[in-house]
Amino acid sequence: MGPTPTWVWDRSVPRVQPVLEEFAACSKPFSLSCGVGLPCMDGLAGTGCGKGGGGWAGAALAVPADASFPMQKHWPPGTQCVTKHDHTKPKARELAFRKGDMVTIIEAVEGKGWYRARHNETGQEGLLAASALRERGAIRVDPKLSLMPWFHGKISGVEAVQELQPPEDGMFLVRESVRHPGDYVLCVSFGKEVIHYRVVHEENTLSIDSQQYFSNLIDMIEHYMKEQGAICTKLVKPKPKTGMKSAEEELAKAGWLLNLQHLTLGDRIGQGEFGDVLQGEYMGQKVAVKNVKCDVTAQAFLAETAAMTKVRHKNLVCLLGVILHNGLYIVMEFMSKGNLVNFLRTRGRALVPTQQLLLFALDVAQGMDYLESKKLVHRDLAARNILISEENVAKVSDFGLARVNPKGADATLLPVKWTAPEALKHNKFSSKSDVWSYGILLWEAFSFGRAPYPKLSLKEVTELLEQGYRMDPPEGCPPTVYALMRSCWELEPGKRPSFKKLTEKLQKDCPGDRGQEGTPPLAGG
Repeated sequence: MGPTPTWVWDRSVPRVQPVLEEFAACSKPFSLSCGVGLPCMDGLAGTGCGKGGGGWAGAALAVPADASFPMQKHWPPGTQCVTKHDHTKPKARELAFRKGDMVTIIEAVEGKGWYRARHNETGQEGLLAASALRERGAIRVDPKLSLMPWFHGKISGVEAVQELQPPEDGMFLVRESVRHPGDYVLCVSFGKEVIHYRVVHEENTLSIDSQQYFSNLIDMIEHYMKEQGAICTKLVKPKPKTGMKSAEEELAKAGWLLNLQHLTLGDRIGQGEFGDVLQGEYMGQKVAVKNVKCDVTAQAFLAETAAMTKVRHKNLVCLLGVILHNGLYIVMEFMSKGNLVNFLRTRGRALVPTQQLLLFALDVAQGMDYLESKKLVHRDLAARNILISEENVAKVSDFGLARVNPKGADATLLPVKWTAPEALKHNKFSSKSDVWSYGILLWEAFSFGRAPYPKLSLKEVTELLEQGYRMDPPEGCPPTVYALMRSCWELEPGKRPSFKKLTEKLQKDCPGDRGQEGTPPLAGG
């Protein structure tokens, strides 16, 4: 065996933990001694043995030269990871990073316990240890996760003072006003006192001094954390309500919090019930950005965003991350050809062959099969919520009504013509009610964007469905596709096929790869 190489700690390294993690998978025994030369293996606590006062300064790690470092976990190229600690003085070929930075895996360096990766913000590429990374994680859908952990609701001024103890300049909370219902109170600790500022809520704006106005509480708090303005001191430290978790901290920890400075907003490309959808650019990548400004709505969308962090599939519109500024910015991949309804209406039968419609149908079925496997119910599956990429791939979007399905949750907003009878009648939703909606979506697709149940009112649709009425096939619709629609419209949910079965049936009817000979090109792009 060759000579034993030794790594010596620099005094600038405050903790030994990250380095020991790097060598944890070493195939050979290794030894560690502290700065005064004493054998010491309790360094996982990050404190050293403490003997001689040397701590870890000058500590040495001896590793056999022929040792190998098997990869602790294999991440394929394209995996998004978060860095676990600072590495600001990289050696040649290494990547510099700060704790919490996002990187994208390029390739594994086999047998070395390292990866080559690209820093998402700087664009630089280099090597970094597997032990320095954790995969971008999903955010737990938790009612305690809050965009406003500092909002304490209905508490009195006396209770607010008690919450802000011991006093600390700049510590704050927001409560509902007891004397002025509908208004709020900003409570700020300053000079061993708690100062209460009434926040007047008038004409959908909020103001403390009748000079500076804000559209929501989040925007107001952001402002006073940057500028003192009309209050006694800058806001420094939020006092969270007991049991609440900061959404900002959880998003950052899991790697989903994006930097506002890297976002450029462009034209509005859509308008929904809860806010605008804008085209934008993030770090050179085209994106779609949903901006939700209302405090209550933004908080509701936070749960939906958390659910989106759990899913990743080629036929689902990809969530890129979240920005907390003036409400909530949800940043998603940009789909250049818009939604399926407009795509079909602006092209028509002459430009979109049947094979392409079948591919769209398969794409949607595959995306929904994945959601079904994750026990996610969409609730608003319709052609308007299917987006088309530059490569003519259909992806399921708009999780605005999606929920994790806890054995059938109650619904609130019902798109009647797309909603299954049992959901209309009993407000119960499941993957089988999504299957019903998928049948309506197929009808929309093969009618080239016509609205379902033409010339029928919502009331008439509800009554006719109970009598067994089902739509006729669209003009030119293949019999096999209409048979699929009818199977989706079985009155008994249990008799409807699963999305897995629908996918299998469509795979038999669809051409192979999109570029395969025999698949007519999509005329007109």
